[in-house]
Amino acid sequence: MTALNDLIRPDRYPRSSTYDPAWLLRLDMGPNPLWMLEDLAADLDLRPGMRVLDLGSGRGATSVFLAREYGVEVVAADWWIAAEEAAAVFAEAGVGDQVTAIRAEAHDLPFEQESFDAIVSIDAFEYFGTADSYLPYLARFLRPDGQLGMATPGMTREVRDLGAIPPHVKEVVGWEAIAWHTAEWWRFQWEITELVRVTSARLQPDGWADWLLWARACAEFRPDGRAQNQPVIDMLIKDGGEFLGFALVTARKS
Repeated sequence: MTALNDLIRPDRYPRSSTYDPAWLLRLDMGPNPLWMLEDLAADLDLRPGMRVLDLGSGRGATSVFLAREYGVEVVAADWWIAAEEAAAVFAEAGVGDQVTAIRAEAHDLPFEQESFDAIVSIDAFEYFGTADSYLPYLARFLRPDGQLGMATPGMTREVRDLGAIPPHVKEVVGWEAIAWHTAEWWRFQWEITELVRVTSARLQPDGWADWLLWARACAEFRPDGRAQNQPVIDMLIKDGGEFLGFALVTARKS
């Protein structure tokens, strides 16, 4: 068995396991996006024909998954990836008629109010969504009772409560870890606005192990993978789930 084979896990992630892991790694912009999305979607009610914003869609793997698996109409918005590059991925995957790619910054979204049935964000919210004012801004684009779901690197305890970023985490990701919050931090952050009703907020207990499988596959598959991923592998092995995981949070607009 190679590390690439370890990314096929039909017992845990049946939908994601139908996708070629080599294809997914070529679109890599963060750990195991389809696993997180498949897990998150279990707490959402996505139905064919819904209009869904994939916020921070990267090179497009999550948007392909949303269109294929749930039959939704997707707007794939990312700031770092050109719309033309993402659109080529969607066309090749056969979902070009379901997914529209745009280049947009998360604080300057070019949409009308109440224009989406759902907003989904996988491994991106930590870059733009921690400010107190962000949820009120984002919620305006959801229709009444619309759904919001995001998966983001999370911590078992708040860095503020720990008094410092754990050294093995700080060595690899530096100050970025101050944006990695507990699921309960996100619950409070969203609920206090009274703009949404949080329907689930949980930290994957084995999210760090999923991340480790992904990092090992990247190290094996990508030409420069070992140099880039070995520090992450070492961090995750040292952590062993003590601090690191992924926070998965869903809500409905009030």
